[in-house]
Amino acid sequence: MQFLLAFLVAGPLLGAAAALLPAPPGLKGKSPEQAVLRHGVTVTGVVLAAAVALTLGFDHDAPSRFQATTDISWIQALNVRIHLGIDGISLPLLLMTALLFFLCALYSYFKLPAGPSPKAFVALLLVLESGTLATFAVLDLLLFFLAFEMVLVPMYFLIARWGGAQRQAAAWRFILYTLLGSVVMLLGLLLIGLKCGTFDMVALASDNGRELSGTTQLLAALAIGIGLAVKTPMWPLHSWLPDAHTAAPTVGSVLLAGVMLKMGTYGFVRILLPATPDAMATLAPYLGAFAAVGIVYGSLACLALARKGGKGDLKRLIAYSSVGHMGFVLLGIASMTPTGVNGALFANIAHGLITGLLFFLVGALKDRYGTADLDTLAGATGAALYGRAPRFGALLAFAAVASLGLPGLAGFWGEMLALFGAFDPAEGLSRPAFLTYTAVGAFGTLLTAAYLLIVVRRVCMGDPKVAASAAPAALADIQRYEFAAWTPLAALTVLAGLWPAVLLGLTDPAVQKLLAGGNS
Repeated sequence: MQFLLAFLVAGPLLGAAAALLPAPPGLKGKSPEQAVLRHGVTVTGVVLAAAVALTLGFDHDAPSRFQATTDISWIQALNVRIHLGIDGISLPLLLMTALLFFLCALYSYFKLPAGPSPKAFVALLLVLESGTLATFAVLDLLLFFLAFEMVLVPMYFLIARWGGAQRQAAAWRFILYTLLGSVVMLLGLLLIGLKCGTFDMVALASDNGRELSGTTQLLAALAIGIGLAVKTPMWPLHSWLPDAHTAAPTVGSVLLAGVMLKMGTYGFVRILLPATPDAMATLAPYLGAFAAVGIVYGSLACLALARKGGKGDLKRLIAYSSVGHMGFVLLGIASMTPTGVNGALFANIAHGLITGLLFFLVGALKDRYGTADLDTLAGATGAALYGRAPRFGALLAFAAVASLGLPGLAGFWGEMLALFGAFDPAEGLSRPAFLTYTAVGAFGTLLTAAYLLIVVRRVCMGDPKVAASAAPAALADIQRYEFAAWTPLAALTVLAGLWPAVLLGLTDPAVQKLLAGGNS
C-alpha cells in the first residue's frame, strides 16, 4: 500500500521524463508521435490501475484513519517531512483524478489538439497528473504547497500552446491570478507551521488550533483562504476561469474543471477546518455569503449566454456553471457541519464527473462544427443533435440534467446535502444568515435548471423555423474512442446517484473525526 501511494505520486513524473526520450525502434508503431501518445495512455493506465488497487486494499472499516502512510524526514531544520497518506476524504479524489487523466490520454491518442510536439504535450500531461495526485496524498503543509504550485506551469503551457483563440491572454491571466493567490497562501502556511513548530497536517488537525492565538488563526485562515479561493474559484476571484476554459483544449478544460478546481476546496477541508477552527467559525458567514452570491451569479451569467442572440460560447457557459456548482461546495464547507462538509465532498466528485463529461461533449461538438457558439449551433443545424446524431444528443441531454441536479444522478446529493448543512449550521454560526444562504442556493438550483434546459432545447432540438425548412444533414455520431472515453463518466454519474452510500460511507467517518479535532 505504501508503494502504491508513492508510485501514484512519482510514477507520472518518471513517465514524463521517459516521454521526452526517443522511442525504442520496436515501439514506434506508425510514427514517433503515435508512440509517445501510446506511452501517455500506458502510463496513465498503469497509474489508474494502481489507484484501483489502492482502493481495493484500503481498509473500508476504518476510513477515518490515514492509511498507506510514508513518513520520512526531509528538511530537519524546518521539521519538514515527506509524509504521505490517504483517508476517506482523499481516496475518492485520488481515484477520480487517475480516471480523468487516463480518459484524457485515451481521447488525445485519437484526437490530439493542434499544437507543437506531441512529446511535450504528453510530458506536460503527466507532470500535471503527478502534481494533482500529490496534492491529495501529501500530509505536510510545505509539500502541499509545492504540489499545489506544481500544476500551474504544465496547465499554463497546455492552454498557451495547444489552446484556441485568445489562448496567450487566457494563459497569462490564469497563471497570474493563481500565482498571486499562492504567494499569499504560502505566508499563511508558514505562519501556522512556524507558530506550531510543525508542518505536519495530521498533528495540526489533532491540535485543532490550540497552539495558535485567535489573531494568528484569523490571519493564517485569511491568507490561506485567499489562495484556495482563487483556485476553487470563488466569486469574485473567478474571473480567470471563463477565459481559461474557453481557450483551453478539450482535455485541458476537462482536467481544469474535473481536477484542479477540487484542489482549492480540498485545502479548505484538509487544512483550514481542522487547523484554524476558531477563525473558520469567524469567517464562515462571509464564506457562505460569497458562496451564495457565486451560485446565483454563475447561473445568471449562464442564462445570459444561453439566450437567443447572446453570442454565448458553450465552453464559456459551462465554465460559468462551475462557479455556481463550486458555490454549493463552499456553502457546505461554510456550514461547518458533518452534513454540509459531506455534501461538499460529494459535490466535488459529482462536479468532476459531470462537468468533465460536458467539456468532452462540447469539445467534440466544436470539432464537428468548427464552433461552440450557441447561436450558430442552434441556428444552422436544423433538427440538431436529436435528428443528426441521436446518441450524441442523448448523452449531452443526460449530462445536462445530471448537472442541474436531477434526483437519481450524482449532481443531486452533493447540492442537497450542502443546502441541508446550511439550513442547520454549526453551533455558534448565525442561523438567520445561513437560512438566507439556503434560500438563495435553492433559488440558484432553479436558475441552473433553466439555463441547462435552454441549452438542451437549442442544441439538441434546434430552431423550429430552420428545422421546418431544411432536412437535417448527416453528422458523425459518437465514435468508438469517444464512447470509450465518455462511458465511464456517465456510468459513475448514475452509480453515485443511485448508490450515494458508497462515497458517503468513506467520507463521513473521516469528516466526523476532522470536525471533532482529530478525535474519532
